[in-house]
Amino acid sequence: MLVTELRSALAGEVEDGSAARAMYAQDASNYRHVPLAVVFPRHADDLRTTVRLCHRHGVPITMRGAGTSIAGQALGQGVVVDCSRHLNRILEIDPERRIARVQPGVVLDRLREAAAGHGLTFGPDPSTHSRCTIGGMIGNDACGSHSVAWGRTADNVLALDVLTADGTPLTIDPALPDDGGRGSELAARLRELVDGNLALLRQGFPALPRRVSGYALDALLPENGGNVARALVGTEGTCVLLTEATVRLVPAPAARVLVVAGYADDVAAADAVPHVLPLGPLTVEGMGADLLETLTATGRRPAALDRLPEGDGWLFVEVGGSDPAGALGSAEKLAADLREHTGASIMIATDPAEQKQLWSVREAAAGIATRMPDGSEAWPGWEDAAVPPERLGSYLRGFRDLLARYGLRGFPYGHFGEGCVHVRIDFALTRPEGVARFRDFLRDAADLVVRHGGSLSGEHGDGQARAELLPRMYPPEIIALFEAFKAIWDPQDLLNPGNLVRPRALDADLRFAGPRRELPVTLRYPQDGGSLATATRRCVGVGKCIDASTGVMCPSYMATGEEQHSTRGRARLLFEMMRGEVITDGWRSAEVHEALDLCLACKGCLSDCPVNVDMAAYKAEFLHQHYRGRVRPVSHYSLGYLPLWARLASAGPRLTNAVLGSRLAPLVKRLGGIAAEREVPRFAPATFRRAFRRHRAPGGDRPSVVLWPDTFTNFFAPEVGVAAVRVLEHAGFRVRLPRGPVCCGLTWISTGQLDVARGVLRRSLRALAPDLAEGTPVVGLEPSCLAALRHDAHDLLGPAELDGVDEHALTLAEFLDRHAPDVEWPALDARAITQQHCHQHAVLGRAADDRLLRRIGVDNRTLDSGCCGLAGNFGVERGHYDVSVAAANRRLVPEVTAAEADTLVLADGFSCRTQIGELTGRGSLHLAQVLDRALAASR
Repeated sequence: MLVTELRSALAGEVEDGSAARAMYAQDASNYRHVPLAVVFPRHADDLRTTVRLCHRHGVPITMRGAGTSIAGQALGQGVVVDCSRHLNRILEIDPERRIARVQPGVVLDRLREAAAGHGLTFGPDPSTHSRCTIGGMIGNDACGSHSVAWGRTADNVLALDVLTADGTPLTIDPALPDDGGRGSELAARLRELVDGNLALLRQGFPALPRRVSGYALDALLPENGGNVARALVGTEGTCVLLTEATVRLVPAPAARVLVVAGYADDVAAADAVPHVLPLGPLTVEGMGADLLETLTATGRRPAALDRLPEGDGWLFVEVGGSDPAGALGSAEKLAADLREHTGASIMIATDPAEQKQLWSVREAAAGIATRMPDGSEAWPGWEDAAVPPERLGSYLRGFRDLLARYGLRGFPYGHFGEGCVHVRIDFALTRPEGVARFRDFLRDAADLVVRHGGSLSGEHGDGQARAELLPRMYPPEIIALFEAFKAIWDPQDLLNPGNLVRPRALDADLRFAGPRRELPVTLRYPQDGGSLATATRRCVGVGKCIDASTGVMCPSYMATGEEQHSTRGRARLLFEMMRGEVITDGWRSAEVHEALDLCLACKGCLSDCPVNVDMAAYKAEFLHQHYRGRVRPVSHYSLGYLPLWARLASAGPRLTNAVLGSRLAPLVKRLGGIAAEREVPRFAPATFRRAFRRHRAPGGDRPSVVLWPDTFTNFFAPEVGVAAVRVLEHAGFRVRLPRGPVCCGLTWISTGQLDVARGVLRRSLRALAPDLAEGTPVVGLEPSCLAALRHDAHDLLGPAELDGVDEHALTLAEFLDRHAPDVEWPALDARAITQQHCHQHAVLGRAADDRLLRRIGVDNRTLDSGCCGLAGNFGVERGHYDVSVAAANRRLVPEVTAAEADTLVLADGFSCRTQIGELTGRGSLHLAQVLDRALAASR
């Protein structure tokens, strides 16, 4: 009944299907609550109507921003309201008054970008700044790394436009309006609450910069201006619903310098914090070596880590100035002081790009800390306690002792300048005894932080995770005042019930509890104990995949903006499929199939996701199981079997090309499930293998190297292979091809035909076995094929079958960088832009490519363009063309179109070169062709 009324009354969307309910059943916490429906209000009137209808039906309502809440505040069993889709406008920037008016769904970074044009910024900046919303920040009183300088969200909110639980609109500026109506009534009740409890309110709250737990009722005191707006910040959607906010903007330093100070460990770093604070830093962040060990265990080692000064614990201290020289002078003065008085080892980063790389390590911590170096899982729960900064070292010692006493592991890090510590702990939440230990540990941890004069939460709020523990921090009289304050605003307890007041148990509703189906799987999931269910738990909801501004992940979300097309949304659906309650039909699920249909299998999530979710592998598994014993889409036969059709076409390439260029082409595309808008690539007149057989190799003075003749190079772009042979022979190597036909099986993997892929891989590895056994390097020219060998093959085959592949299968740049560092290369002296293949980005990296390009004098810029959008078979399949082109048009096409005519366009991937050519009319080159050009120019 309610959902029907909402649909008829709202301009925005109302979704109550199993897919929406599954995706919104979790946030970034340990908890799970399946909502009745999800509402996306189009404007404030929609939100008011939603509140009034929920009030009439007695249905709870929960506001949700980016869904990154770690304590469970973004979950509800009634109606969940997501403002990020439509209520996301910046209404005003007033640089004179230094204020901004925004709707609740505005993403923090969009506000900061708009303010930056006036030399201003919004001070609070949590690590999720690229996707968290202002509404969510107000709900949780978010802080971030710069609160040392600019305070919490509560310190930067000037006025709120809100709705009460019955839908009454109010403007709180910062006091309630004296309107003779609801505003006056609420103001009178709040005055009564304050006047009757002055002594309690003045003495019952600990004084520390990061006290976020509980309601900030002391903001209502006369000496604090009776600031109702400030008291409502951090109420976690339990008192009012936000429709608009007026926030303070602060001058942004013109220049910033990062000082990294190294200490013996994180505790020693914490002990140094009281000495740092009087020096006027903008931020003081801390972390230990154990966190970095986790980072490097789950992926490639970021180059920025090699710049860290000596130590096993670090403080990241940022200082600002009106110009670079002034900022550097302040940094050098601070560095000298820390060396002298705290014994720190020091490095100073002035380059903004280097600073960004260093900060990215800290910002990724919320994700990487969810896995231990050995791959075991870690969870939030005791996520962000805060103590006075001068007691932080003592607290950390006690906390590490407490972990040891419980036999638990966790890696503290966080906002050391304000005594706030983040940590994920390896609670065994999938087992009853682990849940019992979880509860006991949290009670003891709460007592530890209270003994240090701290707050249970210093940033993320209480939610279900900590609200039950509030009586350990506050006396019963304060807890009673919290209940009274909530009742003034929401007497029916409809706004986010179970949080803060009369809370749900901290060990109830855990998302790990409940049923789990043992669906058959065919991939090995070597990093997840062979379990897809464990693999889907990798997604902890931090939401980096919904940052549409940068990176490879997630191109379909960047194109559509819909949760089901994000890595997180797909992971949630797979999780619920394995659970079997909301998504009930297992591998036959239409909801999961729809969400995965627009997954480009680009593997961007494998590297860009902080916890290395591999949605491309999960999609392959799903398609394999979904179509087991059933007729597949025709594109799976046409494009999935491309290596076979290419081999057949090579017997008569001219005839094949004539058909593809004739009036029969539309019929061929329709029969093959190919998008009508696509140009089908033409087959080369002669294959690379045939050209190589006619080639007379010169004698080289170096060992042999095997060149992998992938399908795309062999049948479509043999000129790339020919160029690679010339380059390798110039370096003195004797080039040979594998003894038999080889294929990585990628086209079968991407279409979910995993049994075929496994067989193809085994046959190829048998052909390579003698070379690998001898330690002969194998050079791959197509990044996706090489990535399949180095990564996907581990999901399909056992370690013994892949002996030598990871070590000896290399890109052309990796091979030359490793085996021919002394080769002289002629200078090309050119400018270039590079579209990096997404599989290379995710699996292989391109550090060697960059070094090689510098050696030949190419001034190269690798584009932050993400996936080209073609992505192998994806962009060729019928129904995917619009998303494919939208992904390319986001950055790639404008960059290539704007490049000067003499700027080289580099793209090692055949898909990338095809997409660039089709959408821009511009040719692009493989690295082998660029090196070959340099050789030709010197002849």
